[in-house]
Amino acid sequence: MRNLIALIKKGNTSSGIAALGNTGLAVIKAIAASISGSGTMFASAMHSIADAVNQGFVFAGSVLAEKKPTKRFPTGFGRVVNLFCMVAVIVVTIMAYETFHKGVKLLEHPEESTNFWLNFIVLLIAIGIDGAILIKAMKEIVKETRSGAKGIGIISSAVRNAGRAAPPTRLVFYEDVVATLGQALALIAVILAEFTDFKLLDGIATVLISFLMIGVAFKVGYDNMVGLIGVAAPKDVEDRISRNILSQTDVTDIGRMRIVQEGRAYHVEAYIELSKGLSLAQATAIKHKVIDNLLRDPDISDVTIGIMDDDGVISWTRPATVVE
Repeated sequence: MRNLIALIKKGNTSSGIAALGNTGLAVIKAIAASISGSGTMFASAMHSIADAVNQGFVFAGSVLAEKKPTKRFPTGFGRVVNLFCMVAVIVVTIMAYETFHKGVKLLEHPEESTNFWLNFIVLLIAIGIDGAILIKAMKEIVKETRSGAKGIGIISSAVRNAGRAAPPTRLVFYEDVVATLGQALALIAVILAEFTDFKLLDGIATVLISFLMIGVAFKVGYDNMVGLIGVAAPKDVEDRISRNILSQTDVTDIGRMRIVQEGRAYHVEAYIELSKGLSLAQATAIKHKVIDNLLRDPDISDVTIGIMDDDGVISWTRPATVVE
């Protein structure tokens, strides 16, 4: 039980909070949709249900991904979170289809919605909650990618660095960008439907929300398919690791290095070249020092280092020194 609690605490915070928030929103919106008959509110409720299921799946995956490697699974369980994200994509796609079907039905047979103020208040609350979740996801992206952005700068930093964040954080970010836009679109549709005679607007907004859901399903599906195959670390992570290795005394060059991203962790395999004239004991001590230094990085799960003779040729492009 203690191990389970410890794993849950290590789970992705953004997806856990988002799952709870969207569950509450889904219940409120479903009630409002059933009372008012608004197709836009129905679409928004379906979106929240999809988000709640997705983020619950993703949180569970992020918890399982924290399990330590075993004899049977020596590289750990990092890619489990990508698998859970793929399940979440299927859920979004099904909900998007249902939403699109509802929108087409409303375009063919427009229905007049009631209880304007109920829909208006619910959607305002939804924008507030989804907006807060989105800000939390942005902060997580800044933290995970070590961009150091603060204040209003976290918005541009999150947009630029979203692709480098952990899969669960990335999914929450994309989904809540779409969710917040969807709520705003739904609110505009509800207001215009109330004060204009354009009855098709409800159906149009519902179809547009379904397209937003399909867009996020495609993006998240692609990112996690790449993650399941195994993807190289981003350039800045590679530079950070190579700077760490080359900063060690008597390490003259990196003969070869491969860094694979698995979930939010990195597996490092490298061959390093050492100064000539070292004894085997000295070379072994330097290798262990390099490994220990790299493992201090919380993003690195395991390191394999081999030793090569210095061939006198610099084969690894040394990254510029930056202040981290």
